[in-house]
Formats: sequence, structure tokens, C-alpha cells
Amino acid sequence: MSEDSVYHLDLVIDDLTNSIRNVNSGESFETEILPATKEDIKAVTKKEGWHFSWKVEFDTRDRDVFKLIKTDEPEIIQGLLSLSDMKGFVYVHLAESAPGNFGARKKHEGVGGNLFAYACKRSWDQGNEGFVSFQAKTKLITHYENILGAVHNGGHNMII
Repeated sequence: MSEDSVYHLDLVIDDLTNSIRNVNSGESFETEILPATKEDIKAVTKKEGWHFSWKVEFDTRDRDVFKLIKTDEPEIIQGLLSLSDMKGFVYVHLAESAPGNFGARKKHEGVGGNLFAYACKRSWDQGNEGFVSFQAKTKLITHYENILGAVHNGGHNMII
């Protein structure tokens, strides 16, 4: 993995839930994580408020990109996740909440937690006992330690 392809994740995990929850009403919604399609990636652009170039992630051979959707609104992407199956763990390259799900006016909470839960489940399903690794922005290292129980392994390296 080249140094240019290493992102320092800037996703704030706001809540660990079995679903995503409407911030205003508290209503919970069932979610599903599915492989992202080429059509999905065409719709998630910086022009639409996404922070990263998901086309690059989608087109990179060693990565799989997944979308988080509410089961009652499968056409609306709530978050995206790019990961790779490594020997002994899953590596999260990138995770992002949809533009409407971050910041002071976010609609749903729990998106980031759902994305990381999927990465851990995938690791478990691959026989890697749930181990996940990622690079965190410096300001979020303590946050990931507290919220996810991640271990800071030096530099920006984090392990769940």
C-alpha cells in the first residue's frame, strides 16, 4: 500500500447502534450494507457534498466499496466504506457519512458505528477474529480509543 493511498480517517463515530437514528425524533431505522455499484459512485461526488473521491476508491483494485442504506429508503446512501481484506485483518481505507449525516445539522446518527461494525464483522467472517486496522487523524485518536475501544499503535495507526 503506497503512502499516497493512506487516508487519515476523519469520521466522528457519534453513536454505536444496531441501526441509524433520526437525530430530532429519535426514531431508529434498520440498515443494510451492500456493495456499492458504479451507478452509486456516479452520484457521490464532491459537487454533491461528499468529501472524498469515491470513484478512485471504487476503481482501485485491492479495495471493496460498500454503501450503508436504510432498508425503507434503499436508493439513498447514508454512508460509504472502502476496505481491503489483508492477512489477519481488514484494513479500512476510507469511511464517510453522507453529507446530510455530519455536522451540526446531521439527520442521522450511528452511520460511522454501523460502517465500523461491518468492517469488524467482515474480518470475523474472513477468519480474522474481527481485527480491523485504519489510520486516524491525530485529533480523533483519543475519540476512537474511547468510542470504539481501538488501540493506538503508533503514528496514526489504530487497531480494533
